[in-house]
Amino acid sequence: MYAYRQNVGENLALALDTLRTHKFRSFLTVLGVLIGTTTVIAVTSIIAGLDKQLVDVAEQFGTRTLWVYKMQLGNPHRLTTEERLRKPLSHEDAIAIKELCPSVETVSVELFREMSDFGLPPVTAKYKGQDMNDALFVGVTANHLQLLNATQAAGRFFTEAEDLHRRDVAVIGHGVSERFFAHADPIGKTIVVDGQSLEVVGTLTKFKSFLGDDQNDKAILVPYYTFKKIYPEAKDHFIDVLVQPGKMDQAKSEVTELLRRRRHVKPSDPDNFGVASADSVITQFRQVISTVALVMTVISSIGLLVGGIGVMNIMLVSVTERTREIGVRKAIGARRSDITWQFLLEAMTLTASGGIIGILVGWLLSAAIRTFVPSLPSTVPLWSVVAGFVVATSIGLFFGMWPALKAARLDPIAALRYE
Repeated sequence: MYAYRQNVGENLALALDTLRTHKFRSFLTVLGVLIGTTTVIAVTSIIAGLDKQLVDVAEQFGTRTLWVYKMQLGNPHRLTTEERLRKPLSHEDAIAIKELCPSVETVSVELFREMSDFGLPPVTAKYKGQDMNDALFVGVTANHLQLLNATQAAGRFFTEAEDLHRRDVAVIGHGVSERFFAHADPIGKTIVVDGQSLEVVGTLTKFKSFLGDDQNDKAILVPYYTFKKIYPEAKDHFIDVLVQPGKMDQAKSEVTELLRRRRHVKPSDPDNFGVASADSVITQFRQVISTVALVMTVISSIGLLVGGIGVMNIMLVSVTERTREIGVRKAIGARRSDITWQFLLEAMTLTASGGIIGILVGWLLSAAIRTFVPSLPSTVPLWSVVAGFVVATSIGLFFGMWPALKAARLDPIAALRYE
């Protein structure tokens, strides 16, 4: 065992000495491996960061919450004609879900003007000569905060009585508060939204954002019937369903069955509405991201393949250049296995060096992205570092096999005569 470790150490020292002797050639040889490893680390870090950010955002909106809308959430695609013409959900649908679904604890309703392909239409909010042209204006029921998992920063939420009496009160998001009241107390102040004067009774804490999307922080929430008073034609409802603990699957089935009956969906037809949860949105996102990851894996594999071929070629050249050295080693007692491991370790050291440099460059890219593009999170998972190093080393093992065997099979007499 000691002799084996000594041989490995000697061969590794020889490999490192060769790298030092031919620095530029070695760098060009492993450039493909370096690029491939860098790509894997950088892409993996971005995907891991996005995944963590999405999970955080989804969980903030409730792990016990179902989101019900006339279209499926979390499934990015161009809307079909049928989806565009779908009848919106109604306030009566929300009441039916609350009363007829045993696994449902409570229900909150959001009302807004019809959603476009780009989301909710923004409105203009004003306060003492300051304008905010991208505010999000929504009517919600008084229990909305219970389902949103948000917390009050100041003031209070409006009550059911204020909702029924259509009071002109509002709760504003962190972004609205920062825009209009950065150095003042917003409670009791009056803002004007789309021409309607509203008294601010509360503010919300900052929401976690996904890809820098801070729309929720720009929200101006008013009582449901107040919104109905301002926009009598509004009919686009979004229903938030709080599920009893441990009954997510049952609640989803109950809500789906109830809405299919209420919307007269034939047994053979698909749902003409969407029921989503945090888990389903995360799953759909991961399906999309897995496709991106697959494409990037193929691209990085091309770099690794090119790097492997380069390593094989340079090792074949090295065998030719060192034919006399191989003859001398065999003449003084080196076995075939010694020669094989000498060149295999040299090839593996080459690609492992490229892998280590690629990991460092990928980590630096990830840090740079995290610093200069905060909306695009990136974090390097440990498994990607280990996988990058193992794959890079394996490339050297695989593509170095032929040159190593060729060197080991050289006839020592012919090798000593080689000029």
